[in-house]
Order: sequence, then structure tokens, then C-alpha cells
Amino acid sequence: MEGLLVIGFILFFILLLSLRTVAQGTVAVVTSFGKYRRLMSPGLNIKIPILETIHRRISVQNRSVELEFQAITIDQANVQFKTMLLYSVLDQREETILNVAFKFVDERNFMQALIRTVEGAVRSFVATKRQSEILSLRREIIDHVKDQLDNTLESWGYHLIDLQMNDITFDQIIMDSMAKVVSSNNLKAAAENEGQALLITKTKQAEADGNAIKISATAEKEAAQMRGQGIALFRQEVAKGMSEAIKEMDSADADASVILFSMWNETLRHIAENGKGNVMFFDGSTEGMHKTMRELLAMSQGTMFEGSRKHNQSQ
Repeated sequence: MEGLLVIGFILFFILLLSLRTVAQGTVAVVTSFGKYRRLMSPGLNIKIPILETIHRRISVQNRSVELEFQAITIDQANVQFKTMLLYSVLDQREETILNVAFKFVDERNFMQALIRTVEGAVRSFVATKRQSEILSLRREIIDHVKDQLDNTLESWGYHLIDLQMNDITFDQIIMDSMAKVVSSNNLKAAAENEGQALLITKTKQAEADGNAIKISATAEKEAAQMRGQGIALFRQEVAKGMSEAIKEMDSADADASVILFSMWNETLRHIAENGKGNVMFFDGSTEGMHKTMRELLAMSQGTMFEGSRKHNQSQ
């Protein structure tokens, strides 16, 4: 009875040793005495104790790794790169899994080869470019690395999903120089914008001044026309009044020079009362008086002649 219990315990222990669980997204590679034997799929599997060994568990899920390295341009400028690499096992075929399992000694060696391959592809490309070209060639660098890496990874049983250049920086002295150039360009742009704004302001001001001068000139012209028309009407009224006064003097057989002299005196008095000046100068000599009278008589005769001509025309 005790022997049966021992045998049962041994069988149970062997059964426990035979059961193996493979996680989802993982494939187990089984070897027998160091030689490949078979694959275990995800779930519960049976392994022959002692005879079979799980050599390696291969994840078929996507994996990522971040790389930091530097490269030197053709003009001897150091460029620092921060890169994110996304990759996975090419497929779950037995041939691919075996390639992944036995191509490298372990995962550490595979990662070392992957990192050095990416760095070498980037450095070979950057070495042919100048420092001033690097920032504008981000997409070209990524495409070059992918072209170099795709075939190599496939030969190892992996597939490159994505490659991103997250950060590209230069030595501090170069960064400071670039910052100065950017600052200078910003100042130049600001100065150009300020100059444009000042030009627009001055142009608008000049247009406003020109419009103001034009409006002022138009108003002055209209005012001058109105003043001229007023003076002309005044002269017409004066001539009309003088003509009527002379006619009345003639009908009364009176001397026209008397009324002319009276009107002359009235004009002088009006100027003296309404004028804004303080002093008026007149020729008060006898000769001056005779000259003034002669001019008034000549003006009255001209006025009478013009009045008779208009009267005859109206008849």
C-alpha cells in the first residue's frame, strides 16, 4: 500500500513537472538535449521532463527601444540624436521563430546589434551633410535608416514598424550661435514691420494733409468767388446810386460835382468809422482836391454815358 502511494506521488510530481503555461503573445521554443524539437503555443502545454527543455520564450508583441547617440557632419559638427524604434517579430511561422531564437546568443546581444546598426546608418548619412542641412533633412534621415534596417532586421526575423527622430541637437556653442541668428532675424523682422507701419502711418498722414489742403483750397476759392461777387454787386449798386443821383441833379439843373463831392465825403467818413486802422493819409492840398474832383467828374460822365446807352438799348 505504501508502495502505491509512493508511485502515485512520483507520477503526480512528474505530471506537475510536465505542465507548462505559455503566456498570450509568446511562443516557447522547446529543445531536447540542446537540439530544437518543437514550439509551444500560448496556453497550457505538456513538456516531457528531463528530455525536453524550454530554450527560450519569444514575444511576438510590438516592442520599442529609445536610443541616444551622436554623429559628426562633414564640417565636423557634433549632432546628438534621440530616436525611438518600434519593432516586432516578423510573423509566427516556425522558420521565423527559429531565426529569432537562435540567431543571437541572447536578447542582450540582439539589442546591441540593433542599436549599432541604427547608429551606423545615421552616422553614414550625416557624415555626408553639413551642420546647416541636418534639421531640414529629418525625413531623409529616417528614410535612409529604414532602407538600411529593413533587410537586416528581416534576416534576423524581425520587422521594423516605425522609426522616429524625437530630438536633434548640436553642441552648446552651435546652439548659442543659432539662437543669436534667430534673434537677429527676429529683430530684423520687427524692424521691417515697424518701418512698414511707420511708412503706412506717414502715407496716411500725407494723404490726410493733402486732403485737408485740397479742402482748404476749395473753400478759399469759393470764398474768393463769393467775395468777388459781393464786391461786384457793391460796385453795381454804387454805380446805380450815382447814376440816379446825377439824373436827379440834371433834372434840377444842379451841379453834379456837388453831389459827387458829398458822396466822396460820406465815403471817407464811413471808412473812418468802420475801418480797423488807426491812421489814414489823404492829399489835402488844393491841387489834390482839384485832382479828386476831376476824377469824380470823369467817373460821373462815364456813368451817365453808360446809363444813357442802356436806356437807349431798352427802348
